[in-house]
Amino acid sequence: MAKRHHPRRGSMAFSPRKRAQRHFGRVKSWPQVDSKEIRVQGFAGWKAGMTHVMMRDMNPRSTSAGQEIRVPVTVVEVPDMIVLGVRGYKMNPYGKQTAGEAWLDSAELVEAFPEIGRRLPEPKAHESEKHFDALKEEDLCEVRLIVATQPGKVSGSPSKTPEVMELGLCGGTPEEQLNWSSEQLGQQISIDSVFEEGTFIDVVGITKGSGFQGVIRRFGGKLLSHKNSKRRRQHGNLGDKGTGYVRKTLRQAGQKGYHQRTEFNKNILRISNPEEHEITPDGGFLNYGEISNHYMLVKGSLPGPAKRLVCLRDATRAGAKTEYPIDITYVSTASKQGV
Repeated sequence: MAKRHHPRRGSMAFSPRKRAQRHFGRVKSWPQVDSKEIRVQGFAGWKAGMTHVMMRDMNPRSTSAGQEIRVPVTVVEVPDMIVLGVRGYKMNPYGKQTAGEAWLDSAELVEAFPEIGRRLPEPKAHESEKHFDALKEEDLCEVRLIVATQPGKVSGSPSKTPEVMELGLCGGTPEEQLNWSSEQLGQQISIDSVFEEGTFIDVVGITKGSGFQGVIRRFGGKLLSHKNSKRRRQHGNLGDKGTGYVRKTLRQAGQKGYHQRTEFNKNILRISNPEEHEITPDGGFLNYGEISNHYMLVKGSLPGPAKRLVCLRDATRAGAKTEYPIDITYVSTASKQGV
């Protein structure tokens, strides 16, 4: 049994450590946010890379209050997203259940978003008004938007196939959210209408993959003694003989990385576009290129490598975090090529 002062190496909290099913994260829950107006609670963007900014520390309780400090930031390119449909949920004894959907008419869908054929099959006849009327008759507990990304606008994205996902809504009643959503069908939503500078968000993404790795690198286990005659980077014992099987809590080799992880309470320092504030460094971002759409500067690091699609949502654990005014004095656009 492990001792309190010397616990077993490696956390089993994220089991099973297997590869994610897709290359972008799935938001499993949306927080309850007090909002007078109806607004979208999430967005999606491509991680371009990192740089640093100089800004004034506006926290009066900080040891560097009022001074200019250097802060690492992650640049996320966030082009507009297109609203394809609306999905309603109703509550049953087992939880939330889909009550119905209302999509754009097939002709309007293809006309507004011709690249959707790369992701969805050829649309059939669909009358959105009838489906909206059916949703209004249901006892809905939640309404979400069905949106699609536009990777064709991103030069750093290797794929031109749009991704379809759900975004939560807050503010108003479900009936009011349905009426508001019907007006948004076929429209584009921008990052300005979703988040503001200085707020805290959660970022859901897929971490950088490392492939199949041994137990030492995967869990940080201890090397066996140099006097071991056969191996050093493996377990000394897989368990007792009487059990007859290997316990699932035993650290073993397997997939390392490419897991879904959520970064909580990331602060948005800036939302802008290259016309107002140039952000692309000399020579472009490594393994990404140039930014030509709206972008965000998020304080700190985010999961995943460059070109990885990350999902953004309202913070679920913000608690009593205080939002301070942002005063950025300098943004580094120096070359990241290492020269």
